[in-house]
Amino acid sequence: MMADCGAERERKVTIRNNHGENLVGILHNAASISLVIVCHGFQSSKERIPMVNLAAALGKDGFSAFRFDFAGNGESEGSFQYGNYYREAEDLRAVVQHFCEQKYAIKAIVGHSKGGNVVLLYASKYKDIHIVVNISGRFNLARGMEGRLGKKFIQRIKQDGYIDVKNKRGKIMYRVTEESLMDRLSTITHLACLLIPQDCRYSLLLHLITGIIENLAKSVASCLTVTTYHC
Repeated sequence: MMADCGAERERKVTIRNNHGENLVGILHNAASISLVIVCHGFQSSKERIPMVNLAAALGKDGFSAFRFDFAGNGESEGSFQYGNYYREAEDLRAVVQHFCEQKYAIKAIVGHSKGGNVVLLYASKYKDIHIVVNISGRFNLARGMEGRLGKKFIQRIKQDGYIDVKNKRGKIMYRVTEESLMDRLSTITHLACLLIPQDCRYSLLLHLITGIIENLAKSVASCLTVTTYHC
């Protein structure tokens, strides 16, 4: 069954991942089966302004776009985890498979921040999407952790089993378990990049600023006119 290109411009779509959790996203229907999947960053959601604006700008260039919440974020089911990089890549896999079944042509996967790492991990494992855009993904996932978790975080988490990360008002924002910390530390972006096929077009964008979203979308669109992946 071909994708219904005559449907409303935006509609909510729910997709079940391989853990039985419902992932919630918004499909921007540009009357085209050419689809770009947009992935949000750490402790974020599909409703963040850059994600919304990027999907909308891609629509102006004639590409449908899907922005969704990873498990444990936004409207999606599941619990938030500090690590979960490969599990989020599996969430992305569920999304890709869903739209393949709906006969969309997956043109690219785009990820911001943590989502940038996720799209790289996906490309290194599944090798079925030929355009990957990483926006501000962190190359070395061990860097910057002390600023977020505090000094001697390894010793503290091994002693207590977890660290509660608080905001300036002292409110707990999320809990980091030893398992999720080790998940992050064991995720090596460089190794993932080495496994990405040579025929995959890969773009690294260092900063995402709302004022340049449309130019970013045009840059992505210029890549998309070259390669299409048909499921």
